[in-house]
Amino acid sequence: MGAQFSKQVERRKAVAAERRALADLLESAGDQFPGSDFRPADRKAWMSALGPDKLRISQIVWPGTHDSATNKIGVRFVSRPFARCQDCSVYRQLVNGARLLDIRVQEDRRICHGILVGYSVDVVIKNLKKFLAETEKEIVVLEIRTEFGHEDPPEFDKYLAEQLGEVLIPQDEAVFGKTVAEVLPRRVICVWKPRKSPAPKHGDPLWSSGYLRDNWIDTDLPKTKFDSNMRHLGEQPPVSERRYFYRVENTVTPQADNPVVCVKPVTGRIHGYARLFISQAFAKGIGDRLQVFSTDFIDDNFVDACVGLTHARSEGKA
Repeated sequence: MGAQFSKQVERRKAVAAERRALADLLESAGDQFPGSDFRPADRKAWMSALGPDKLRISQIVWPGTHDSATNKIGVRFVSRPFARCQDCSVYRQLVNGARLLDIRVQEDRRICHGILVGYSVDVVIKNLKKFLAETEKEIVVLEIRTEFGHEDPPEFDKYLAEQLGEVLIPQDEAVFGKTVAEVLPRRVICVWKPRKSPAPKHGDPLWSSGYLRDNWIDTDLPKTKFDSNMRHLGEQPPVSERRYFYRVENTVTPQADNPVVCVKPVTGRIHGYARLFISQAFAKGIGDRLQVFSTDFIDDNFVDACVGLTHARSEGKA
């Protein structure tokens, strides 16, 4: 018992030290970057406002949500705080500016996060369709994967193709060099990541897992995650040369050996440093690598940072 308590005390000290390190870095270096002062007039239609005729898919900094459909997962006030990574629905996330969704499913097509279960994926599709019907020139990256430890939903690729039909942008590397206007009226890049089912191929309605990559590490230490994100981002080619999406997640993950295990307070350790990360990427000369930036509990400030950098790129200022 004494050893376990001592270990938890040390873990809390490590968390506190890393939070101080990020706060000190922010104070000394600031969080300015090209486009950091930009604020979209309408987050629901921010791509439209930036000019679909000139904005290229590769230039976009996609504001993403991590575990996007967990707003009603588990049991309220009991298990939900341990798995919920977003406060609002998928529709509201899109209206607020998110443009990449991270959806986890199990064999029966229900949303899950580990062993906890939420609503049917039909709810996600309905939310997405509603948003698409209310906008005209917004592109969404929809990532759907079979959650670790679960089986693929049977014939799920056919389900997605049937549900989304004509709005799907088929798998084709040429898309990265096109403008938003050139891919319209198709609106959704759907990346399907099964565990055992065959992967989508070139020309298929869905995209295979290799087109959305990341380097996730399992830690609740914010500076450790921040530094890992930066290191792996620096290993990527610039967005102008890349033919896949690369994601950085501004999140940390609760750990069983730390007394704080609810998602919101844990991810709060890094949540406020998204702008610092973008600023530091430019300071290190790798700002041209940023592409997908995801977070738990997405907010306006996070969206504005991504849109601001996208605007700067579209104007030739980044």
